[in-house]
Amino acid sequence: MVAQVQTPPTYSPEEYLALEIASETRNEYIHGEIVPMAGGMPNHNQIALNLAGSLNFLLRRQPYRVFISDQRLWIAQPGISTYPDVMVVQGDLIYQEGRQDTITNPVLIIEVLSKSTGNYDQGEKFTFYRTIPTFQEYVLVDQYSHHVQQYAKTGVKKWDFQEYDSLADEVRFASLSLAIALTDIYDKVDLEIQDCETLKN
Repeated sequence: MVAQVQTPPTYSPEEYLALEIASETRNEYIHGEIVPMAGGMPNHNQIALNLAGSLNFLLRRQPYRVFISDQRLWIAQPGISTYPDVMVVQGDLIYQEGRQDTITNPVLIIEVLSKSTGNYDQGEKFTFYRTIPTFQEYVLVDQYSHHVQQYAKTGVKKWDFQEYDSLADEVRFASLSLAIALTDIYDKVDLEIQDCETLKN
């Protein structure tokens, strides 16, 4: 007897949002499927907090808003809902139609890489993000080593790439005209701590 492969159920964006509001955990919405998000390790959370806190301070009294991972982002063209680790919006918030809890217009997105999501964040997810008209900069931060990757938009379908791997470096955010030192990004981060996935290998 041939085993039947079950196809995951699909949902409309409205069905997803109704379920998400009632859910005790966060879930992404990708092409009709609801995908549970893994919980972050302490290093992951510390890096996101360091970045969001630094950005919020440096952008005080300026027309920018800084959000961390509980803020939902809607990407209309592929039909994706997700929760980036850090987002910055310039000017007024633009909401998903009919919503006041889901934004659509980040200028900067930062993701802290994990073993389970690193390839997705660097590949398909970046493709999704590039469909956002306001999106200008993407920063990927490794939680296992001092390593930051930065993509800054320079024109239509043109992106400049920069890497940082020394604590003496500063990440210069092209979309915001400011810089954050790697020593601040990795403050209180213990690179000796391994996550559960690493310990299994």
